[in-house]
Amino acid sequence: MLDTVLSITVLAAIALFFGAFLLWRRTGNTKNAMLMVILALVALVNVAIWTVPAADGEAPLDKVERGSR
Repeated sequence: MLDTVLSITVLAAIALFFGAFLLWRRTGNTKNAMLMVILALVALVNVAIWTVPAADGEAPLDKVERGSR
């Protein structure tokens, strides 16, 4: 289940980057485009926090999945 949520989050971040580019090109609205880019970066950092292994070599996602069994 958590894999699905992380996948949707990455897809949303990609859509935010694309939408920010289109918003900037069409309207020149830099403020809203930059806010969209920042939101996408925050989402990607959250995905990285869940998937990148820690010093012990195990990702938090793996610990959650192991605990649910």
